[in-house]
Amino acid sequence: MPIQKIKRGYRKTRYILYKETLVDYKEHFWSFIGSFVGIGVLAYIQSIQFSGHDAVYLIGSFGASSVLVYGIIQSPFSQPRNLVGGHLVSAFIGVTVQKLAPDIIWIAAPLAVSLAIIFMQITKTLHPPGGATALIAIIGSEKIKALGYMYVLSPVLVGVLILLITALIFNNMTSSRTYPSHGLYRKQYHKIRKRLRSKS
Repeated sequence: MPIQKIKRGYRKTRYILYKETLVDYKEHFWSFIGSFVGIGVLAYIQSIQFSGHDAVYLIGSFGASSVLVYGIIQSPFSQPRNLVGGHLVSAFIGVTVQKLAPDIIWIAAPLAVSLAIIFMQITKTLHPPGGATALIAIIGSEKIKALGYMYVLSPVLVGVLILLITALIFNNMTSSRTYPSHGLYRKQYHKIRKRLRSKS
């Protein structure tokens, strides 16, 4: 009897490993195209508006958001509410903490990230890269700090909307990928999409 259980467990493990390691080339292709275009548009805007090495539009948290929004589109953290809300809440918290404690980095940095997490939880907009958005407001260059609350609108809001629009386009190019994939957003977005398709 124990040998049968071991064999059954072994078969289940092999099956799970097999399913988890399957390479879906279509999935990889659309993840690549979406993230390439999303970050590419941000980089292009950056190259037009700013010169030098100071990347204002290319904040690091957008790279992490791209992994979620283009690579793991079914995750609750990848949904539009979390993407937009998480970054905006975190950016606002980060700028506020930076203004209250501008020279005390050992208090400002952990306070900004911790408060961002709490406020994302309260508003149900938890998006892990949001913590980096709050941190960038504290440790960013002088150009980013000089933006003040404009940091929330540009680069954060502008960048997030570019990532979201790109995700809505490229994550819905095939029938196997649907984005958003949770809640009311999914129902409303896909209803509108069907209406537009039927009219054309």
